[in-house]
Amino acid sequence: MPAPHQVTADELREVLQRVAGEDESIDLSGDITHRSFEDLGYDSLAVLELSNQIEIRYGVKLLDESVVDAVTVADFVALVNSTLAADPSTGAPA
Repeated sequence: MPAPHQVTADELREVLQRVAGEDESIDLSGDITHRSFEDLGYDSLAVLELSNQIEIRYGVKLLDESVVDAVTVADFVALVNSTLAADPSTGAPA
């Protein structure tokens, strides 16, 4: 059985851009890995929407309590990847 897909900060950047839409207050330039969602311009509702988009794209369901505890992009990536690793039946993106 192949190893589960590992999400990267660059892949998350694409999803973040989709969540932000045309909002010019969102700054996704440079290395966003260790930046906080607040510094990027996302509020807690946007991070919950990010969780919904991750479920659609990667087939992984994140608990809302865990999502709001993810302060930085690195925290969120680690949460997604640990959830993927815990359930190898989840799907990688097509």
